[in-house]
Amino acid sequence: MASNSSTRKAGPRGGSKSRSNGRRKQTHNEGIIPLLARAVREVEASVQRGKATPANRTKFHVIALLMREERARVKTEEGVSDAERTETLKRLDGVAAILAKTAARDTSLITLLEPTAPITEATRLLKRKMIGQAGIELPELEPATVSAVTATRQVVVPPELAERQVEPAGIVARKLASPFLQPNLAPPTQPTPVVRLANWELLSPLLKSFEQGGGGSACMPLPEPPVPDRLAPVGRELMPHQAKFLASVRDGHRSFLLADEPGLGKTAQSVIAASVAEAYPLLVVVPNVVKMNWAREVERWTPGRRVTVVHGDGAEIDAFADVFVINYEILDRHLSWISDFGFKGMVVDEAHMIKNTSSQRSRNVLAIADRIRERTPGTSPLMVALTGTPLINDIDDFRAIWRFLGWTDGDKPGAELMAKLEHNGWTPANTSFYPEARQSVIDMGIVRRRKLDVAKDLPAKRVVDLPVELDDDMGRGIIEAERKLADKLVSRFTTVKNGKLGLKLSDDAIIRMVCLQELEESNASADGLNVFTMVRQIGQAKAGLAADYAAQLVRSVGKVVFFAKHVDVMDKVETQLAEAGLRTVSIRGDQTAVFRQEQIDLFNTDPEVSVAVCSLTAAGVGVNLQAASNVVLAELSWTDAEQTQAIDRVHRIGQEEPVTAWRIVAAQTIDARIAELIDGKAGLAARALDGGPAREEDADPVQLLALMQVLRRALAAA
Repeated sequence: MASNSSTRKAGPRGGSKSRSNGRRKQTHNEGIIPLLARAVREVEASVQRGKATPANRTKFHVIALLMREERARVKTEEGVSDAERTETLKRLDGVAAILAKTAARDTSLITLLEPTAPITEATRLLKRKMIGQAGIELPELEPATVSAVTATRQVVVPPELAERQVEPAGIVARKLASPFLQPNLAPPTQPTPVVRLANWELLSPLLKSFEQGGGGSACMPLPEPPVPDRLAPVGRELMPHQAKFLASVRDGHRSFLLADEPGLGKTAQSVIAASVAEAYPLLVVVPNVVKMNWAREVERWTPGRRVTVVHGDGAEIDAFADVFVINYEILDRHLSWISDFGFKGMVVDEAHMIKNTSSQRSRNVLAIADRIRERTPGTSPLMVALTGTPLINDIDDFRAIWRFLGWTDGDKPGAELMAKLEHNGWTPANTSFYPEARQSVIDMGIVRRRKLDVAKDLPAKRVVDLPVELDDDMGRGIIEAERKLADKLVSRFTTVKNGKLGLKLSDDAIIRMVCLQELEESNASADGLNVFTMVRQIGQAKAGLAADYAAQLVRSVGKVVFFAKHVDVMDKVETQLAEAGLRTVSIRGDQTAVFRQEQIDLFNTDPEVSVAVCSLTAAGVGVNLQAASNVVLAELSWTDAEQTQAIDRVHRIGQEEPVTAWRIVAAQTIDARIAELIDGKAGLAARALDGGPAREEDADPVQLLALMQVLRRALAAA
């Protein structure tokens, strides 16, 4: 019988269809769906015999991808009859049921069912092959997925930041002075073939290996330090835990997540590590609050090296320095010259600040890190990420830090880490994978020591100065006010010196007399330009920076006690900490005894309370806050005794850890001189208790000595 038939071309994912005697007939052994059905049965059989092989994992993923695409096509494509749509969706549901059943048997396959599962190159190629086998016209070759890191390498300076780029004076001259990189004569290393883990998504299992905990301390094995210590400069001594870290650098290790608790000298370790590794020029990216402290630590621990601090547009930069310190907030305008400068090392302080890989701050840091690695082919630049944050605080923080260190490349392990994982002999389907994978990452360079671990090497109580620069409008106003005060004192000195008052005195006697007069006038009136109003303004200017540092400490070590002198400073700090999501208690002079004790008990017993904001005078006695071992002194006292009383609210019976007091000092202001004078008074107290003689000038109050220093400096500069 003659037939009147016509053939319709299959749609993008549809099976071949024919029309016969006016009826549409589905050909069940052609097209994409029969191919998916056969493939899913093969994977199911493989899993029934044991865990899915890497090849079948890839096939499983491709089946899931094609099934979702076909389902979307059938639901939305015009020209598909209701009967055909119903039949196709029914057959796709059958494929989906087998996928789910297979994943239930081998749970490692479940992640491949997620739409966000990473697509490997093997998955992409098999998908194209199966589409071709189904008789469907192949789409244009899909471009390989460009990882975020690779994209960053291609564009160090994003277009939106191009117009903001600056190039400080001297940078070009420095580049021309050393235009060539030191050649690397070592033979290239051959990458380890990846077989067992070729088709596995590994980053999530690696993070899971830390999230589960266990496995002992998250600290790489460290060599014994040299004896005697030859790593620290003459006159300074490293603690044993610091020397062990530096011995590892000496032995050739070059990438570290240095996660020691605050107070254990991470800054000094990083500074000396650059010297041991000869990683100059070195770039140091830090929060603004610790920028000046880094410069001071470079000068202390590597006195033969020059350090420059980048402010604003870098107008005062020393282009021929060895160490360049810059804060996160201004990094975006310096990307261009930094990326081509030829840095041989990079340190990122408070590295958890780059945890959001989509933020501009994180992209800037990662782009520079990749550029440094590109410019040192065949060698390993020194890369150090510093954070005191507990390792099991927010496990996703690791993603950006590992990328900065070069341990991962986008969404997969880097070559060195991949070789370690392959050598272990396990896949994420094996429970043994996780402890060994964790140790493999730790061996890449995680160093974590707690105060308790090295308590025998630490003093029971320490005061650490943290110099900050007041570079905002308020800070500039304070510096101007100090200049005017100095001018006033110089004018009075000149009047007496010239004999207009009929007095014949030595310069020292005139300085003392003039400053005594100024101090008496200041005590008589708290208004106007005097040493007391200046110190209060400095406290107000430091408040934000001190609160920021306290928040960083909370994230790193837990509870913190915060001391300030003035109520307005305490108010500002409490507001800023609340905005940061931290719960505080307040201890002030206007509280009843019952309410104050409630605040103290909350701090000591409630794990949700992070900071006790205390009045330096009101909370200086009769208060026990030993739940913390870190103290922030936001404002300076006029006496060492008052400062010591405050610290001893934490350093007392019941305290199990060494106590560190972080004293926030405004650099290049009278605040810094007051800090030095307070320390001198501490020496006086020690001599008095020990029965030693005290100098006559030690009896002068700190306020008077500070004014005398201001006048002497002004006279010397005249």
